[in-house]
Amino acid sequence: MKKVIQTIAVILLLIPVTAVAQKSKKEIINKLDSQYEVYKGIANQLWENPELGYLEENSSILLQEKLSAAGFKIEKGVAGIPTAFTATYGSGSPVIGILGEFDALPGMSQSAEPFKKSRVVDAPGQACGHHLFGTGSMAAAITVKNWLADSKKSGTIRFYGTPAEEGGSGKVYMVRAGLFDDIDAIVSWHPGDENTSNPSTNLATISGKFRFKGVSSHAAAAPELGRSALDGVEGMNDLVNMLREHTTESTRIHYVITKGGDAPNIVPEEAEVYYVVRHSNRKEVKAVWDRVIKAAEGAAIGTETEMSYEIIGGTYERLPNEVLATLMHDNMKLVGGVNYTKEEIKFAEEIQKTLKTPKLIESASEIKPMIFTYGKASADTGDVSWNAPTAAVRAATWVPGTPPHSWQAVAAGGTDIGFKGMMVAAKTMALTAIDIYEKPAILKEVKAEFENRRGADFKYEALLGDRKPALDYRK
Repeated sequence: MKKVIQTIAVILLLIPVTAVAQKSKKEIINKLDSQYEVYKGIANQLWENPELGYLEENSSILLQEKLSAAGFKIEKGVAGIPTAFTATYGSGSPVIGILGEFDALPGMSQSAEPFKKSRVVDAPGQACGHHLFGTGSMAAAITVKNWLADSKKSGTIRFYGTPAEEGGSGKVYMVRAGLFDDIDAIVSWHPGDENTSNPSTNLATISGKFRFKGVSSHAAAAPELGRSALDGVEGMNDLVNMLREHTTESTRIHYVITKGGDAPNIVPEEAEVYYVVRHSNRKEVKAVWDRVIKAAEGAAIGTETEMSYEIIGGTYERLPNEVLATLMHDNMKLVGGVNYTKEEIKFAEEIQKTLKTPKLIESASEIKPMIFTYGKASADTGDVSWNAPTAAVRAATWVPGTPPHSWQAVAAGGTDIGFKGMMVAAKTMALTAIDIYEKPAILKEVKAEFENRRGADFKYEALLGDRKPALDYRK
């Protein structure tokens, strides 16, 4: 795989980069630097008012208003999702898409301080940096729009406001609705603890809730009259835990009991468990999911309860594109990483005292070498990547060594450490999109790799079937 990357790098090097082009790129970087406080303010608004998946009303409206004011045409409530939208500028080809997320995670409230302290007890928090994600992507889209207007180039830039990435599969419904059918390439990013542009895969998923219904009764006076729905849940969990021995090595199965009863002296009439199955191949995910359903059916028979289930989400594994990733990597090297002030170094040092695997603080300023990676997480960008060539960078918005979905990620995301990393991503995406408009040969290579990896017989079928968006999954 390393040899393939090197070959692609050589191909891109054959495309001349003139001194004029480099000067133009530096002007774009400087322009974004001059707007730092503007985008920092927007990201901070999202950070201070975190909203859960499909409930991001204020976050979605804020981004829509900013994009509309910049000259984009807004289409609201797309794909049957009130908080999903597209913002489009320009006409003709190529059509470049930029993804923007903005949902938060439950129970992750944290102040912008280097010690654990909730801003609001039990409230959501931006533990995956999606306030930075949405704002940074918007900054890139507006920059590209201004470049298209000034240069009078043909082309279309489209920002996708994509809600509920955290378990809600928001992008899947948008793909299913055909919103990516005319896209030539997607540039994206995600917050992280280092600066990378790696072509990568991840894990496909199916998630769903299994609901058991029994018969309530007094647990001591008349237990023989009851049939415990909780027994159904626990029986299912036992069977699935036995199943783990008989799955392929990269299979991941997670669950949490979301309803177990109201009081221990009442035989639970209703109970619910929430499952997620993952694997590097979506076909294996479907096969394992079918076996999980059988475990639920068996548990219901054994406990004399009734079982029903609802698929909540389903996402494809990511389809990498090395040509596009290489182009983004070259632009990220030009942009550079994140440099900390003395105050930020002190903040980082305090954060690192709480981390199990801290990295060198100065590594935030580095651009890591490009390597092919096999990720263990999942995201609904996987479905996008099978419908349009897609690549994403990670930028150092968190103190090096910080894991996602942690209070430390929330803390750094509310400081200039996070905002600086966001702007690294915005600059990289903007320059990459502009390269695609200016160099048709690159886009040709991107599409050729995409078609080769996807295969001629590919037909998209969403893993979550034809269900409507699960708008209440966080309620």
